[in-house]
Amino acid sequence: MIIKAKNITLKIENGKIIQIGNDLSQNSSEVCDLNQYTIIPGIIDMHCHLREPGFEYKEDINSGIQSALNGGIVGICPMANTNPVNDNIFILNKMIEKADKKIGFFPICAITNNLYGDNLTDFKKLKENGAIAFSDDGMPLLNKELFKNALKTGELIISHCENETKEVKWQLEILKEVGGRLHFAHISKKASIDLIRKAKKEGIQVTCETAPHYFTFNTDNLSKDFFKNGVYKMNPPIGTKKDMEAVIEGLFDETIDVIATDHAPHSIDEKIKDYTISPNGIVGFETVIGATLSKFNLELLVKKMAINPAKILGLNDFNNLKTGSWANLTIIDENIKWKVDQNKFKSKCKISPFNAMEFKGKAVGTIINGKLNMIENEEIQQ
Repeated sequence: MIIKAKNITLKIENGKIIQIGNDLSQNSSEVCDLNQYTIIPGIIDMHCHLREPGFEYKEDINSGIQSALNGGIVGICPMANTNPVNDNIFILNKMIEKADKKIGFFPICAITNNLYGDNLTDFKKLKENGAIAFSDDGMPLLNKELFKNALKTGELIISHCENETKEVKWQLEILKEVGGRLHFAHISKKASIDLIRKAKKEGIQVTCETAPHYFTFNTDNLSKDFFKNGVYKMNPPIGTKKDMEAVIEGLFDETIDVIATDHAPHSIDEKIKDYTISPNGIVGFETVIGATLSKFNLELLVKKMAINPAKILGLNDFNNLKTGSWANLTIIDENIKWKVDQNKFKSKCKISPFNAMEFKGKAVGTIINGKLNMIENEEIQQ
């Protein structure tokens, strides 16, 4: 199959890119003309929650995958805080089997058994069975000796910091002491960003991510209705204007390596409860490209949502625009103007702080292991 896009022409066979050039379509009968669109390395979301097993009324693996594909995402890394917890090869294998190769599926397993924070899981066995990294997301690991032992395994540890700045500080100190691979999830505070920037300048090997809600919203520009329900409630919470500006600066100056969604769906009944009792979480797959392109250019999006996640996760040749790579790609129309309609989400969660916002730029399709899948875009403004 030959795919012609605005920026590139690809020949794909058996799921891989075998040739790149301008004259590939001359002697081929199977040509897909996508000249009005841009093909980019496939977007990988390295932080999401699919809620299965245990909370399928919020989301399940199938609905989560459909939501991700509808947002132009070709690879997802679901967190382990399911019920039962994804801390053993039985749950891990069941999740991978359920995903059925519909998308790049790279589960993150628990650091500690049942997320209790007292005993490490069997990293080696879990890694051999498909775990991409380890995190007690939602339950910060506060045992410093256990944290050291986790880093000493050499596996990628994704840290959720509840008391963000305090925990970032001591975890960076331990990383400097023992080495290892540490990635901070959903960084949102200026003080934390300053600490990570300083650590990187000192040569400490650390990576981190933020999410679109932290560079889109801040407490100064939210309405007085902010605390009436949980639509804007997530963890870490929306920060101040200075925090938001620091997140943007951190993305530009390479302090923040990745944009992830922290897709964490809940039912509408749960989210519209009073802010104090509503659960933390935001649905994010289907708005991430629009929200990001409303603040940054396509080059930054590709770096933070495709190239850097693949590098950090060790997904060599999963989503590269080069010969020999698997054809896992995202197709974007940079000029589409559209309005977010939460009722049309493929996710089971149909409530979002991005609802009714107008964006420019949207995914119009994906290529998964060489298979072209175009997206129906009902929200496009004609």
